[in-house]
Amino acid sequence: MRKPVLTIFYQFNPWHSTIGGIQTVITNFIKYAPDEFEVRLVGTSNDTTQPNGKWQAAELAGRELQFMPLFTLQNDNFRHLFPTTLKYTAALLGRCFASDFMHFHRLEPSLAALHWSGNKTLFIHNDIQKQMQSQEDANAILWRRFPQAYYQLESFLVKQFNQILSCNSESVELYQQRYPTIADRVAFIKNTVDSQIFCPLSLEEQQEKKVALTQKLELPANTQFILFAGRLHPQKDPLLLVRAISALTDLNVHLLIAGDGELAADVRHEIEQLGLSRRVTMLGSVVQNELTKLHQLANVFVLSSAYEGLPLVVLEALACGKPVVTTDCGEISKLLPASCGVICQERTPVAVADALRQVLRHAENYPIEACVRAADPYSASAVVGAVYRDMWHHWEQQKLGSNVQNCFTSFT
Repeated sequence: MRKPVLTIFYQFNPWHSTIGGIQTVITNFIKYAPDEFEVRLVGTSNDTTQPNGKWQAAELAGRELQFMPLFTLQNDNFRHLFPTTLKYTAALLGRCFASDFMHFHRLEPSLAALHWSGNKTLFIHNDIQKQMQSQEDANAILWRRFPQAYYQLESFLVKQFNQILSCNSESVELYQQRYPTIADRVAFIKNTVDSQIFCPLSLEEQQEKKVALTQKLELPANTQFILFAGRLHPQKDPLLLVRAISALTDLNVHLLIAGDGELAADVRHEIEQLGLSRRVTMLGSVVQNELTKLHQLANVFVLSSAYEGLPLVVLEALACGKPVVTTDCGEISKLLPASCGVICQERTPVAVADALRQVLRHAENYPIEACVRAADPYSASAVVGAVYRDMWHHWEQQKLGSNVQNCFTSFT
């Protein structure tokens, strides 16, 4: 008996991944896929070693899969003149990747799939309404300049999906209200954190790694590290964070910025203008195992976003036992208890600085155990496993219906 086939569509190469939570979610869906499924990924290449337009056997996180890159994409941490999502959509047009199950992580590529047969799921990763209405850099997202065109495209495409899963409850409500005829297909899904990778160290190990980093950066031994990780993009508003660090003149803190993107030059300029060169280190894009180490040694993780769905980096920090200071965005207010950090009610440098000061001065109020406990319900193995169980149930029901039909046909 053949295995059901899941094909995942997204514009990335998991072996040379760019910065972003979507990439992590997809990697978790591949890593924790049951053996009963055949998994395929239609993505991009970043060099000539993987020929474009051809299926190739591959392995990711110990899981076998079939991979097809559509085109070569270099450094998608920066916006291109022609948006990558539209380039990826154009590359899909005219092809057929119909499968038993298909997962889309952007709306636009599903334009190519309108006539493909199979069970289709759309994953929503942001608060769509706030994303479209945000005042941060009108050019940050192309559709913000043409909102009516986006909503018309959305209304044309969403009805093809058997499921629409969002990690943001406001987006769930928005889709249910906007498309009442398919409201029962729209549901909330937890974002995922791989607790096999992101986990706390012992206090001795933390101290050892912190000492090594302070020595490497030639900082005082009592330095407290603040970690930011993410794309340097208007959505994440890293400039707000840098200005907050400037307001923390009463603490011996050092900000680690793990990430890259179009605002990198602006962030460097702001650091120089504010005289923070000895208090901020820009690490550039960081691979996952290095990011894990940074989470484990940091005193606090900080997020300064204008909007989010449910940011994975917050789950990763909590899973490593670290408190979080964040702006009020996405699902964070439903996720973060008072014992695990502070949610800033204002998006200002002073508000962020005050929250960081509170957490750093009173670390005893944010115990490791509470942080890990808050992340536990988002374990990738549990969340992804539940999705695959639903898919398998659908597959079994479909087979049962097909067998009944075949029996009826033979009888008649």
